[in-house]
Amino acid sequence: MSPDSTFDVIVIGSGIGGLVTATQLAAKGAKVLVLERYLIPGGSAGYFERQGYKFDVGASMIFGLGNQGTTNLLTRALAAVNVHIHSIPDPIQIHYHLPNELDIKVDRLYEKFLQNLTDYFPHEAMGIRRFYDECQKVFNCLNNIELLSLEEPKYLLRVFFQHPLACLGLLKYLPLNAGDIARKYITDPLLLKFIDIECYCWSVVPADMTPMINAGMVFSDRHYGGVNYPQGGVGVIAQKLVEGLKQAGGEIKYQARVTKIITEKGQAVGVRLANGTEFYGKKIVSNSTRWDTFTKLLPQEHLPNNEKKWQQAYEKSPSFLSLHMGVKAEVLPTATACHHIILEDWQQMTASMGTLFVSIPTLLDPNLAPPGHHIIHAFTPDWIVHWQGLSATEYREKKGLVAGKIIERLEKVFPGLNAGLDYLEVGTPRTHRRFLGRMDGTYGPIPRRKLWGLLSMPFNRTAIPGLYCVGDSTFPGQGLNAVAFSGFACAHRIAEDLRL
Repeated sequence: MSPDSTFDVIVIGSGIGGLVTATQLAAKGAKVLVLERYLIPGGSAGYFERQGYKFDVGASMIFGLGNQGTTNLLTRALAAVNVHIHSIPDPIQIHYHLPNELDIKVDRLYEKFLQNLTDYFPHEAMGIRRFYDECQKVFNCLNNIELLSLEEPKYLLRVFFQHPLACLGLLKYLPLNAGDIARKYITDPLLLKFIDIECYCWSVVPADMTPMINAGMVFSDRHYGGVNYPQGGVGVIAQKLVEGLKQAGGEIKYQARVTKIITEKGQAVGVRLANGTEFYGKKIVSNSTRWDTFTKLLPQEHLPNNEKKWQQAYEKSPSFLSLHMGVKAEVLPTATACHHIILEDWQQMTASMGTLFVSIPTLLDPNLAPPGHHIIHAFTPDWIVHWQGLSATEYREKKGLVAGKIIERLEKVFPGLNAGLDYLEVGTPRTHRRFLGRMDGTYGPIPRRKLWGLLSMPFNRTAIPGLYCVGDSTFPGQGLNAVAFSGFACAHRIAEDLRL
């Protein structure tokens, strides 16, 4: 076995979770190899360029780039390998365009947001404050603690003795969902629907199925560290992490599609690529989804019992239908916010193509588009089953038809958009599956039923010795800052196991 093919740690996939794991371990002196199937790093946090436009593959609402506290995980991950990026603060986190004439802006300033919401629901003023203040309590507990592996007993003991009240506070919220807390303080059904979409816009499930720990983090960090856009586009985060990985002695290979995790005597010891090349490592980390990891990279007939139970509790979330548009600048009214959520019917919130998400990153970084133009990225949940079994002509025609319907919806918020359209590219769940290597193009796991908060989310170690998982299929779930947390935790657990 060649020394060039043996490593301390091999990471499958260069999504943000995988890159944070790799950079943390490389900074600790481990010999690390990252294997990426595509041409560039980042996965869902990647980018592509067309006709002078630089498009983000996924959302551009980025948490974790703040400069204070412990929850600014992307900032900390970059700093660990001596790289940094310039980010641009977003003054309005989301502008909601909802049924019942709810037109609400989530201001970066906490008190201003509470006032905006109270203006619509004056009879719920106290309930609004109590609910969001309780979210702040969760966040303050998290923001007092260095966020590392909850699987590591020495870390847990140390943190408990350093911050006993914060730890006890988090334990209280671990089994709870955001809907449980919201109904303690709020009775107005319309306001509870607003709380639902506040959760759905990042967890893809309503408040009753969204863990309170996650809600506390998102609903509070947007007013603390805030939403910040990386100058140069979201893809810069992954590029800088790769730069830091290399500086720390790590290695990354592109167009290196892993097709098998090699096991010996039940233990993960290496990987095999599509071209037959094999690499061996003391520890193997999969940044693929758990479905890809345990049904494609490993023999499905040997699926561990705890993975079977996990798949009984969670299912694949939908993928997305995305419209990447270049438009003339005059399409957007003055003072347009960067991020919007559009919904015309509450009954359609969780339905395929019901809720429409919109990002306009050029309002924060104009250099992503040609002069006099903006980028509009509109995306909406959709299932891959709606795009299967189509001929090339049928596929192309369906993309055009669906894009036309979405543009009609956008026209109600941005009149003249269709006339000002300069460039359009449509991505479907098939596109997400092909380029991101995620089964069915899924965004990640969602609960099949109401679960006990975060208690059923798996950590990084798996039932197969030597194999770890990282990313949105592990605690604490979806979102760039969440998968960065997963990366910190995974690297910390592996560092302990390798006695680094």
